[in-house]
Formats: sequence, structure tokens, C-alpha cells
Amino acid sequence: MPDFLFLIAAGTAVLLGAMVQGGVGLGLGLVAAPVISLLDPGLMPGSMLITTAVLPMLTLGSEWRHTDWRGIGWGMGGRLFGTAAGVWIVAALDPRMLGGAVGAMVLAAVVLSLWDLRMRITPWTLTAAGLVSGVTGTATSIGGPPMALLYQHEPGPRVRATLAGYFIIGVSVSLVALGLGGQLPARQVWIGAALIPFVVAGFLLGRPLRRVVDAGKMRIALLAVVTVSGVVLLLQSLL
Repeated sequence: MPDFLFLIAAGTAVLLGAMVQGGVGLGLGLVAAPVISLLDPGLMPGSMLITTAVLPMLTLGSEWRHTDWRGIGWGMGGRLFGTAAGVWIVAALDPRMLGGAVGAMVLAAVVLSLWDLRMRITPWTLTAAGLVSGVTGTATSIGGPPMALLYQHEPGPRVRATLAGYFIIGVSVSLVALGLGGQLPARQVWIGAALIPFVVAGFLLGRPLRRVVDAGKMRIALLAVVTVSGVVLLLQSLL
């Protein structure tokens, strides 16, 4: 597919994903990563990681006062180790097999959440969520669900700001690690940069969704997005 047509198709997916993430706190990678993987698997995960690095900056710029920096710190402790494992997986294994296993675990966690099994936000749970997120975020560019499940009972602004802060640091670490590991080709970089205008447009268009989820709908929206991410990861591994 010519790069121009690819940018139109991928850009549409990025725009829709940015609208979802602008309201719920995650979703850009969930919507756009499968489309980019289908159109050109050679662009993953680098181009998607570059694209997903921009939206959290926009979110944090408007809601930084609600950020749980302590939680981000514990989560990043686990993410650093998970990122190293993710780089190895990108180089040596098929990330889709990992995605399938993670997808199954995410769906199991959603089922437990629906049974009102509330997982406390503690240093241990944050570190564990960060570890899993580091592996999957680096290998598949979908790393938000583990942290999102922990914060599902928190107010909308706190969820979005905390996930945004976590994503900014986590994605930056993943990109540096992939670059040092020789897994970040130049084409992935410039395609990711070319998709950034679609991210900005999606963020602006997603403002009405933010008002809806803040009116008592955050947990429902968050679980819906996380559930879809689990299904997408499973389908990617099977197909």
C-alpha cells in the first residue's frame, strides 16, 4: 500500500483511538495498533509507540493537578523490568503469542471486577501492573489495561491524568530501549511522526466524551475499553 493511502487509513484509526483515550484515559493503541499491524506489520511497535507518546502530553497539560505521582512511581518500577523483557520478545519471539496470553488475563481480570472484587492500589499491585504493562506495551504497544484496572474506581480526571503521566514515562522508556536494542527503524519513526496531527485532532474531538464519562460513567467506559483490548489481543494472536 502506498504511504499516502496508508496514512489516510492509519490516521483515521489513530483519530478514533485518540477520541476514545481523550475521554477514558486509554484506547489509542487499542484502536490503532490492530489496524497498523494489519496494513504494515513492519511498522510495529515503534510507529505506534511514537504516536501514543503525544496524546498523554495533551491530557496531562489540561488535568495535571489530578495526577497520582506516587502511584506512577511504583508502577514505573515494575515497568522498567517489563520493558527489558518486552525488547527481548520483540527481537526473539512473536509478540502476538504474548498478546494472546495477556488478552486472556485482561479478560479474566475484567470478569473479577464485575464480581465487585476490588483490587487495592498498593505498591505491590502497582509494581505488578507496571511489570505486565511494560512487557505488553513494548512488545505490542497496548500497555494500558493493567494500570487502568487498578484505577477503575477512581474519578475520571484522576484516571486520565495518572494514566497520562504513566504513559509519557513508560512509552519514552520503551522507545529508548527499542532504539538501543536496534529495534526502531527509521521508517517506523517518520510514519509515527506523520500520524501525530491525527492524534491532536482526535484529542480535540473527544472532549464531549470526557464530559459523559465524568458524569458517573467512567468505570463502565473503562471496563468496556479494557475488555475490547483483551479481545483484540486474543484475536491478534489467533489471526
